[in-house]
Amino acid sequence: MIEMKVKGLAVDANSKIPVVILTDPEEKRYLPIWIGIYEADAILIALEKINVPRPMTHDLLKSTLETLGVKIERILIHNIQNNTFYARISLRRKKPEEKWEIDARPSDAIALGLRAECPILVSEKVIIEASITDKSKYEKEKIEFKKFFKDLKPADFNR
Repeated sequence: MIEMKVKGLAVDANSKIPVVILTDPEEKRYLPIWIGIYEADAILIALEKINVPRPMTHDLLKSTLETLGVKIERILIHNIQNNTFYARISLRRKKPEEKWEIDARPSDAIALGLRAECPILVSEKVIIEASITDKSKYEKEKIEFKKFFKDLKPADFNR
């Protein structure tokens, strides 16, 4: 699993459908996930820390879980099939010690995870199948890697 963060929201130019964009910490890989309008609003409210007069659904769920002593530990985007992403919300309660993983749409999981300020993890399978690589950062890293090997001597392995 690779930890990613929400880079932002965009609108697909062709379909006019909102897209949440996740990125790795180095911002070398981007993972676009097409979502619904209401989920985009929920994510935007959490990203921008907008105060709303009444709790929205994700706020209500977070509050309910906290009241029951349950912590949202992490969001797991674990699979993609036929261009559909699958996620789970990992929950934990200390007393009595219990853990659960709840199936969720990635958009709802992300909206909840942002409110809980928990990590968003993406499986390597999803990264390989659906992410976009920043070619300029990849090329720079490749050049640095080649330079490292060019200057490497057998004696360097004895250190």
